[in-house]
Amino acid sequence: MRKIRIGTRASRLALWQAEFVSTELKNFFPELEIELVKIRTTGDKILDAPLAKIGGKGLFTKELETQMVAGAIDLAVHSLKDVPTELPAGFRLAAITRRTQPFDAFVSNKFSTFDELPTGAIVGTSSLRRAAQILALRPDLTIKNLRGNVETRLRKLDAGDFDAIILAAAGLERLNHASRIRELLTAIIPAAGQGALAIEIRDGDKKISPFVQRLNDNQTCAAVAIEREFLREVGGSCQIPVGVFANVVGGKMVVRAVIASPDGKFVVRDTVTAPPEKIHELGKNLAQRLLDDGGRKILDELIFSA
Repeated sequence: MRKIRIGTRASRLALWQAEFVSTELKNFFPELEIELVKIRTTGDKILDAPLAKIGGKGLFTKELETQMVAGAIDLAVHSLKDVPTELPAGFRLAAITRRTQPFDAFVSNKFSTFDELPTGAIVGTSSLRRAAQILALRPDLTIKNLRGNVETRLRKLDAGDFDAIILAAAGLERLNHASRIRELLTAIIPAAGQGALAIEIRDGDKKISPFVQRLNDNQTCAAVAIEREFLREVGGSCQIPVGVFANVVGGKMVVRAVIASPDGKFVVRDTVTAPPEKIHELGKNLAQRLLDDGGRKILDELIFSA
């Protein structure tokens, strides 16, 4: 092959991610010609409602998959946290890039830290996961829905609509907004795959696969596989408040996870540790522990009230 067409959403962050993959591919294969194809997804079109109300993670991937089937693009680049745990038949994740900053960022023009927020302060986020964990820490805060790309969210903060907003730190760093980060919220467990990029291709595409596999990071791949296994077991999507984060510490895989009610009043947390040779079904086992400890009741009540 001499040309590869990369499908991407049209936001600045999505384009940065696609350009990153393009540059990495060219580093390995200088002879390649790469074209970026911009595609608007359902998640980009509906900006006046919380993600939890309009559907799951497929909101940001379906249209790109349609274009792959049509042959208009050869691969798609996604934020891994936006990718459903079960892909449609005919597709697979061929590579996961090395994870960068996995945590959420506290961004405010008025306050230096999360703890400085006064009672009643308005915090913007579109994520149930973030909202639930914020309210678990600070039930005195007011959560207000915040949709749009990174620049739109920052503009709404600067316009005075919010006292603070919560964003993925990786996105801010990639778009040269690292100076806006007041604090990394390490107490809030991230979304599965947060900070990593996923490269999706047609299953069985032997022409594209050898190229993109060069971009796969094995350690990140092992960690996010555990996270996605956990998410799959609890039935996780944008519609339930679940966080999970796996990383290697001192030669062992450490996995933290949380299931919370949307109002933050009921929270189930746990942490498991295992050597690299014993991580098989670690995510599944952790999910079962949290479900048995009260997580199943939280999720059942959430589904019943939807």
